[in-house]
Amino acid sequence: MTTILFDLDGTIINSFLGITRCVQYALRSKGIEVENLEDLEEYIGPPLKQTFQKNYDFSDEETIDLIRKYRERFDVTGIFENELYPGVEQTLLHLKERGYPLVLASSKPETACKRILEKHGLLSCFDEVVGATLDGRISTKEQVLKEVFRRIGSNDPKDYVLIGDTIYDVEGANKVGMDCIGVSYGFGKAEDLERAGAVSVCRDLEEVERVVIERY
Repeated sequence: MTTILFDLDGTIINSFLGITRCVQYALRSKGIEVENLEDLEEYIGPPLKQTFQKNYDFSDEETIDLIRKYRERFDVTGIFENELYPGVEQTLLHLKERGYPLVLASSKPETACKRILEKHGLLSCFDEVVGATLDGRISTKEQVLKEVFRRIGSNDPKDYVLIGDTIYDVEGANKVGMDCIGVSYGFGKAEDLERAGAVSVCRDLEEVERVVIERY
């Protein structure tokens, strides 16, 4: 039976406010004011270090401090500024009833992933939760997926399929040889997901469930 991997931000939860407000808070600590939260949407998906350094000429030390400020707000407030997308619980339960092993695979710190799932009553739906490590050892999607291989005990990418909303999910899956089903209701665009190599792009979780059952 194929193991179904779900991304978190933009796939299971709409975390726009939680992430962008924390980025705004972190940048403000460096004297950078970004009023429009939509200008910070690009921080959703890739590792924070990558996006901070792409947009600003921060040193590694400054970036570490920014991430610390981000987590300062996120751990208290931002972690609760999210909501489930419609149909999440139903889809997870239906797939579990059919016998699919479910894994949460996110570039968000693993401890935060578990707290968010617990908040929404979904932690028990997943057989494993795999996320980034706070020491930076695991941060990219590719590294997260390789850690999934290690924990589940199979290195065959054909034993898995990833559900995700951004090109970072698709590219990470491609790097380890895994199929990725894109979702267009999150933070990525359908055309970008298709161009990156998603095997299918779904408009909602009902369609995700149908595609998984038909193909895997």
